[in-house]
Amino acid sequence: MNTVIVKRVDEGTADTSEIRELARAAGYTVREELTQTRTEDAATHIGEGKVEELARLVARTDADTVIFDNRLGPYQIYNIGTELPEDVEVIDRFTLILDIFGQRAQTRKAQLQVELAELRYELPRVDAKVSLAKREEHPGFMGLGEYDESRERDIKSQISRIKEELASIAKTEEHRREERRESGFDLVALAGYTNAGKSTLLRRLAVDLTVDENEELHPDLDTTAESEDQLFTTLGTTTRRAEMERDVLLTDTVGFISDLPHWLVESFRSTLDEVYRADLVLLVVDVSEPIEEIREKLVTCHDTLYERNEAPIVTVLNKIDAVDEAELEEKRAALSALAPDPVAVSGKEGLNVEALAERIGEELPPLQEERLVLPMVDDTMSLVSWLHDNARVDEVTYDADQVLVEFAARPAIVERSHAKAGELSVPESA
Repeated sequence: MNTVIVKRVDEGTADTSEIRELARAAGYTVREELTQTRTEDAATHIGEGKVEELARLVARTDADTVIFDNRLGPYQIYNIGTELPEDVEVIDRFTLILDIFGQRAQTRKAQLQVELAELRYELPRVDAKVSLAKREEHPGFMGLGEYDESRERDIKSQISRIKEELASIAKTEEHRREERRESGFDLVALAGYTNAGKSTLLRRLAVDLTVDENEELHPDLDTTAESEDQLFTTLGTTTRRAEMERDVLLTDTVGFISDLPHWLVESFRSTLDEVYRADLVLLVVDVSEPIEEIREKLVTCHDTLYERNEAPIVTVLNKIDAVDEAELEEKRAALSALAPDPVAVSGKEGLNVEALAERIGEELPPLQEERLVLPMVDDTMSLVSWLHDNARVDEVTYDADQVLVEFAARPAIVERSHAKAGELSVPESA
């Protein structure tokens, strides 16, 4: 699919790098781009003269789609479309993002979240679409199809149904998280902007994956933890056990992206719960990007995370293989207010990953030291084995009629160990 990229900014110079990457992620080939610095035109967003220039550009490049890196209203899309060659579709930034999400959604949860986002995007536009549908529809205009006055009711009903199903899924996931905690696992979430290298870092830290892992061995990773230079390769969440002293589960989550409207963030709120309810958050940033861009992304991430997150946050400056030492130190200093004590790594090359693993151990909630004196009965060794699986066992001492176990574990595991110890039945003396 061939496309022309359009971006308008109120002031300064328009940066089209991200929208180009988004277009590529959706399967488009960018043939040309058109930028403009001016205030928004109510009718066509970019003004009549620029629309005429766009029409000539579309004809010359044989583009079948025009993608605006702006938010367009339905009337603006319609007005622009009437000036373009037939069958040329006009979409805006958020329609493109939803298109990408739709392509990548493989799990039921991801599919529901995409559907919810699409419906929330459409709801305020229903009246305009109904009005425009009654006119002579321009070919390709947003794929309007048949709309009637009952559409608003249908959308609200669908939104309600999807929210109920997502709530049910969230309850199941929360139960799974609690089971993992009760089994002695600490939960660590990888957060950050899309393309920061979270999935590659997961592969580097995980026990059962390598950066060059054969995809056929882990088919679930095709849509959830690929290590590609592409936006939104992670739409759902992937959880893997980490290679470190403590039992840690790492979760890779959907990446942030700039200028997301509230309705889109809200649609993926249940995915972000993996971040909000973690014991530790690794906020991953691409240190090879310009300082101002990194700073803006860190501010956005902190704003989103601090809204509901209670866990400590460790900033990870990823991709140090792409910068020299002087540039790295300059960026460390410039970002010190937002990232006071970051860990600099290269997930791709494996540089400093051991230091990151150590830092994870330092930042996680401290384990509770405990010692149990157990009677030597039939089920005692099963309990000792359970402690080895769910805690850090430091020493086990045996004598004729009892076992002393010294260990460290999460408070929930300590509590369960006492309950299990209390269930050991001592045989009555003959």
